[in-house]
Amino acid sequence: MIKGFRDFVMRGNVVDLAVAVVIGAAFTSVVTAFTDSFLTPLIRVFSGGGELAGAFAINGVVFDWAAFVNALITFLITAAVVYFLVVLPLNTFAQRRRRAVADEPAAPTEIELLTEIRDLLREERAAGRGAAGDPATGA
Repeated sequence: MIKGFRDFVMRGNVVDLAVAVVIGAAFTSVVTAFTDSFLTPLIRVFSGGGELAGAFAINGVVFDWAAFVNALITFLITAAVVYFLVVLPLNTFAQRRRRAVADEPAAPTEIELLTEIRDLLREERAAGRGAAGDPATGA
């Protein structure tokens, strides 16, 4: 049971996935810090500044639309980086691998090999009969 688990964990895909999750989490925190530190203040400045910039209140309930825009920008930046740095290169690599496999000549099937062997044996027998008789019968 432990050997099976070790084989599962050591399989390349699982290790790669674990690394991707850790790097993705770290990158998301960097993007979130960037949007919180730079974009949210910019949104608040361009929406008029002041105490309620980037937010509005109805009956004392504050709706912070700048936080939503910030989260949306965080998502878009993270998705773009994941696409361009992970998905696109992996898709390109997979296409190259498929092309390399498709370029290789197809191996003959078992039936094709047996047919070729049969034809070669017939040719040998025919050549043997014409020169010195049938080698199978000794004539």
